[in-house]
Amino acid sequence: MEQNAPTEEVRDRLNPTVFFGSSILIVFFALWTMFFTGAAEDAINTVLGWVSNTFGWYYFLTVVAYLAFVIIIAASRFGDIRLGPDHSKPEFNIVSWASMLFAAGIGIDLLFFCIAEPVSQFLAPPQGEGGTVEAARHAMELTFLHWGVSGWGIYTLVGMSLAYFSYRHNLPLTIRSALYPIFGRGIYGPIGHVVDIAAVLGTVFGIATSLGIGVIQLNYGLAELFGLPETTWVQAMLVLMIVVFATLSAVSGVEKGIRRLSEFNMLLAALLVIFVLIAGPTIFLLNALVMNIGDYITGFISMSFNTYAFDQPTDWLNGWTIFFWAWWIAWGPFVGLFLARISRGRTIRQFTVGTLILPMTFMMVWMSIMGNSAIEMVMNGAESFGEQAMNNPASSIYMFMESLPWAGLTTIVVSILAIVFFVTSGDSGALVLSNFTSILRDVNHDAPVWMRILWASIIGLLTLALLMAGGLHALQSTVVIMGLPFSVVLFFIMVGLYKALKTESLKHRRPRPAPAGAFAGTDVNAPTWRQRLTRAISFPDYNQAMRFLEQTVKPAMGEIEHELRERGVEAKIRGWDDDPRHLELDVDLGEEGRFTYQVWPRMATMPAFAIRPHAEHNNYCQLEVHLAEGGQGYDLMDYTQSQIIEDILDQYERHMDYLQRCREAPGDVAMPGQRNQNGE
Repeated sequence: MEQNAPTEEVRDRLNPTVFFGSSILIVFFALWTMFFTGAAEDAINTVLGWVSNTFGWYYFLTVVAYLAFVIIIAASRFGDIRLGPDHSKPEFNIVSWASMLFAAGIGIDLLFFCIAEPVSQFLAPPQGEGGTVEAARHAMELTFLHWGVSGWGIYTLVGMSLAYFSYRHNLPLTIRSALYPIFGRGIYGPIGHVVDIAAVLGTVFGIATSLGIGVIQLNYGLAELFGLPETTWVQAMLVLMIVVFATLSAVSGVEKGIRRLSEFNMLLAALLVIFVLIAGPTIFLLNALVMNIGDYITGFISMSFNTYAFDQPTDWLNGWTIFFWAWWIAWGPFVGLFLARISRGRTIRQFTVGTLILPMTFMMVWMSIMGNSAIEMVMNGAESFGEQAMNNPASSIYMFMESLPWAGLTTIVVSILAIVFFVTSGDSGALVLSNFTSILRDVNHDAPVWMRILWASIIGLLTLALLMAGGLHALQSTVVIMGLPFSVVLFFIMVGLYKALKTESLKHRRPRPAPAGAFAGTDVNAPTWRQRLTRAISFPDYNQAMRFLEQTVKPAMGEIEHELRERGVEAKIRGWDDDPRHLELDVDLGEEGRFTYQVWPRMATMPAFAIRPHAEHNNYCQLEVHLAEGGQGYDLMDYTQSQIIEDILDQYERHMDYLQRCREAPGDVAMPGQRNQNGE
């Protein structure tokens, strides 16, 4: 069992191999596409043809496999495992969390495709005649498929893995950590570097595609509002503007800039879709929403496996389903790491249900109301609108808004949404890429500001290069290509996560020992029943808890420390001189890692029935036991010294039993332990 990463991995610094390896490749590609545009476009198209013709079926299978895996894990006994120490709590409330899921995971692309895709699938379906009622229903089925639970299964897989390995086992918040159960310390060598470089490349190209799509759309909107020309130079200025604002947001951090922008955008998007619902054919849209949900649920399995083998519409697949599956995969590292960053403290089941259900619910409402409104317009005679939406997707939502009341105001709202979505995607991407290419001492902290600025600039440069190399087609083609190598990494992530969760479940096979206070009646030195009753209804303050920690807990740990050293086992008491004060008995088990038993003070709210010597005190202090996996949920206050010794030995025996099970279970691996800091 390995406890810690190599010494060089625990200092805050740049990871030179990953940073320079990925950034050099990205800059080289960007310069190549900018200065040799024709050759780059031909090469991209050639590789795209090979990938789509050879691996189209593979993309269909992988997306289903990822989704099935996360659902099975969440529904199993592993679903109760917390993404962090056992005692940790979520950092963000459900509204803020859902807003950031939505803004980072979907963002600007909903504005671009909410009209363009339903109308395109309605007028030019992959099979059958377009423009019919059946084509309208199937258009929304396909739209839901491309934007629904399938893609979020990829994000959930990456986010779950990163959060588990980083916040529960204190491994780096990078893709390599998910491979620890397979390669052990090898993740700190070439294998880990290659995996992280692949993750960085997929992330950069995925983000660049979204930003490029957004730039094209925003350029059209500004042309409508202010008469700006739709040229590469204008788009370059827009990219520069977004990079600046994204940098400012990323510098301010998740808690301020990214969180507040996400909440603002979620509110603005909700208001816009409510306006469309009220201003449009409301009853029809509500009926269509219910029907669309039913069609999606009933047809999900067949659509997920429909490769159109007998009459394959190759161009349609490359432009839609295969593109979307590759796009979701390419975005996997970026959104997955961001989801992990904002989800510490939730259980695997809570995380999975939230990431699969919350964004998809909003997506269904948004796509159905917007898409069916547009389809209804086309069916009622707006053929030119349909053709324009299909041939010039960037213009589709602006043209649609012109058909509704208050067109000037709604056009401004859409443009604001586009800009803020830009920023939330760019700032999240810069933050994630900085963390990917840094070696951080504490997984709860982010990379330095200069790294975020640099990555925001690199993203902008690549976005501009891909726009120059062929616009939307080049962006889509590059994503399909870049998604392929990372799709293989995702299977390794699945194996690594399953092995780690299976190993962790070994800890729970042996019944957890009852707190030592449960056996007070068997101890000759135990307090009388009157004393125990007094303890049950009175609550110590911090100073009383500290005296008990020093006078009772510390001597108990000292006796075990002395006895272990007498038997040749290295043990040491730590923490008393720290701020805040706590106690930690650390036992070195050699190659098997360490056993750690900690006691942390924790302030709690005084219950109403408590005896209060000082009426003004509303809090009391607990002395909570922590192990490697986090807080154990019981209080040692007022136990006798012998009871504390018994409790330490119970937990020690339980840990040794876990190690023995790891040795006996073929293929299992013991994960690194987790050092709690400040009780977290």
